[in-house]
Amino acid sequence: IKAEGYDKATVIGHDWGAPAAHGAASFAPGRWSKIVTMAVPPGPALGAAFLGNLAQLKRSWYMFFFQHPLADMVVPAGDLSFIDMLWEDWSPGYDGAADAARVKDCLRDPANLAAALGYYRATLGAGYQDPSLDAVQAATQSVPPQPMLYLHGATDGCIGVDVAESARAMVTPNVTIEIVDGAGHFLQVERPDVVNARILEFLA
Repeated sequence: IKAEGYDKATVIGHDWGAPAAHGAASFAPGRWSKIVTMAVPPGPALGAAFLGNLAQLKRSWYMFFFQHPLADMVVPAGDLSFIDMLWEDWSPGYDGAADAARVKDCLRDPANLAAALGYYRATLGAGYQDPSLDAVQAATQSVPPQPMLYLHGATDGCIGVDVAESARAMVTPNVTIEIVDGAGHFLQVERPDVVNARILEFLA
């Protein structure tokens, strides 16, 4: 932000980018004016779903599979067809082949794939976490204090819309939660007209 000559900025994050945005906004609130996140709700809703929502545990099976060394062989097999399967599950009815192809281009480098799987292993398993970043990591589970818009696809097959709905009771009044009809997990590429228009309206 400072390098660009500003004191504050807006941060927008999707999926893993959502808790990163929540953490940045909560850990250094003075740097951010507004927050927009998608697909992973702020606060404890997802964690609570892991404890009491069997449907969400079923949707999140891949996170637990990634803890096992078998994932290092299965995910890259068949030109990363695992990625195609996830996209089909997460955004049903959307032809994400072109988008998935770009993801696969990134993950063909074994170091990149190891880093991607490492996110899940650090989050749920025995993967490395830097103790000096404990406070920042904890902030990723917070509800940011700034004006915030949260968007979630109605047919999201990765994190169910029921998890987003449950978050309504777990956030503060500065957070607006909206469901985007006709969109799954990758709502910003499935319904860019609706998502971009709503973000611009919120920022204005």
